[in-house]
Formats: sequence, structure tokens, C-alpha cells
Amino acid sequence: MFRSTPAAPPVRRSAPVTPTARPSAPSGSETVEIDPPRRLTLSYAPKRDNAPDGGEIVWTWVPYEERDGRGKDRPVLVIGRADATRSYAVRLTSKPHDGDRQYLSLGTGEWDPQRRPSWIDIDQLYLVHDAGMRREAAALDRARFDAVAAALAARYGWSRG
Repeated sequence: MFRSTPAAPPVRRSAPVTPTARPSAPSGSETVEIDPPRRLTLSYAPKRDNAPDGGEIVWTWVPYEERDGRGKDRPVLVIGRADATRSYAVRLTSKPHDGDRQYLSLGTGEWDPQRRPSWIDIDQLYLVHDAGMRREAAALDRARFDAVAAALAARYGWSRG
């Protein structure tokens, strides 16, 4: 597990997030929550090419669990390709989840301008269409990606590429 050790407790200055309706996007390009596939090869291949690649943290509009059309822009970690236009991803959150087995502590990084600690939700999987990606935020370092991949492989039986 990766944990940051700040000198002082982090100060939260962000305003509360207001749920929003899904932004208009070309049909079929929305990010959707999916059931985990039986087979998936977790791959690390970040490239600055404006396409989501394994190991990159990208921003996309993520629907809420209620699936009622609401959601918000948030960072997700791309863990592998689904096909030529879509990638598998897991979402990040800055809400603390210490001790929660469904979350893996990621620490801080360039994906969050406020440098808040982040956690990966290993229980929810998303399909991100290339056209639904808002922007590339950062490439996760290999060691942290490998820790996430190990947790996902242990949970779902997926292979690591």
C-alpha cells in the first residue's frame, strides 16, 4: 500500500461537488460501469498521445452508482484495452478509505492539482471510450501501477502483461 506522510493534516479547500447530468457526448462514447470480464490482461503502456493507455490516469465523466443519469468528472486509472476504441479503468477518489479492503491507497500525484491523497476503488470497473476521455492527467509510475495490478489480479484472477 502506498501512503503519503504529510507534515500536517491536509486542508480541504474544495467546494462540495454538485452532481451533474451527463454532458452531451456522441452516442456510444459515454463512460459506463460494467461487470468485471472473466479475462483481462492488465497492461502498463503509458504514452502521451491523447488516447487512454494502460497506466495513465485520465479524466472522464463517471456515472453515479444509482445509474440515474447523474455523475461527475473524475480521474480514472486505465488498466488495459477492451478494443480499438475503449479501455478498462478503475476510478480514483480523494475521500479517505484507510482500512477499507475495497480501496487501495495510491498516495498523491499530478492527477490532482491540489495534491490530495487518492485511493483506487478496485470494486468498480468502467469502460472508457476514447472519445469520452476529457484529458490525460498523468502517467502513474510503474511501481504503483504494479501494486494496483496485483490487487486486481488477486481479486478477479486477471493476468498481468
